[in-house]
Amino acid sequence: MSSSPEPAASFYDEIGGEPTFRTIVDTFYAGVAEDDVLRPLYPEADLGPANDRFRLFLMQYWGGPTVYSETRGHPRLRMRHAPFAVTPLARDRWLLHFRAGLDAAALTPEQDSRFWDYVTHAAQFMVNSLE
Repeated sequence: MSSSPEPAASFYDEIGGEPTFRTIVDTFYAGVAEDDVLRPLYPEADLGPANDRFRLFLMQYWGGPTVYSETRGHPRLRMRHAPFAVTPLARDRWLLHFRAGLDAAALTPEQDSRFWDYVTHAAQFMVNSLE
């Protein structure tokens, strides 16, 4: 009798699943809510829907449930951010708050490094204005 090997755990599972992503994204948006550079980029008075979208996106990206694409379609990140001037300063502030989220999650150094590498590249990719 042969048994099939267990599938490798996704990064989503490895770092603790949805509770970890909630910690990261909730901490991130707590910073955004008080940030004079980033807060004006969010047209909604309530940051809750943005929090949900971002958390679902990150969860799906890292191997979790596919609710994001099922409800919103392809991420099309640059297109979705195109209406907003994402400057180098906005990128840096975004990374500051994301760093706080990762710190709050207390991942292993290897996990933290993997996540941080992704978000730093993604944040640079979103820059669409130099002023």
